[in-house]
Amino acid sequence: MKLSQDIIIKPIITEKSMDMLADKRYVFEVAANATKPEIAAAVEEMFDVEVASVNTISMKKKPKRLGVHFGYTGEWKKAIISLKPSSKTIAFFDSMN
Repeated sequence: MKLSQDIIIKPIITEKSMDMLADKRYVFEVAANATKPEIAAAVEEMFDVEVASVNTISMKKKPKRLGVHFGYTGEWKKAIISLKPSSKTIAFFDSMN
């Protein structure tokens, strides 16, 4: 059994993700092998909210260059969490508005 802290890695703070806060949608980086039900259960446990839906996106590696050296960014998984309208908001994001 996976722990919630192993599934939810970190929040994604971008302009687009901050615009989604009004609709009670939150963006997190999650473990690459996590499933949608596991992600929903982890968010409900960590933040004491009610999850309506989970959308996931596998972010592929991209080529990057630093001077003459070439490499790739890492692959990771992004989850967009939608909360039920009756649910409270996540306090961590409230302080950022």
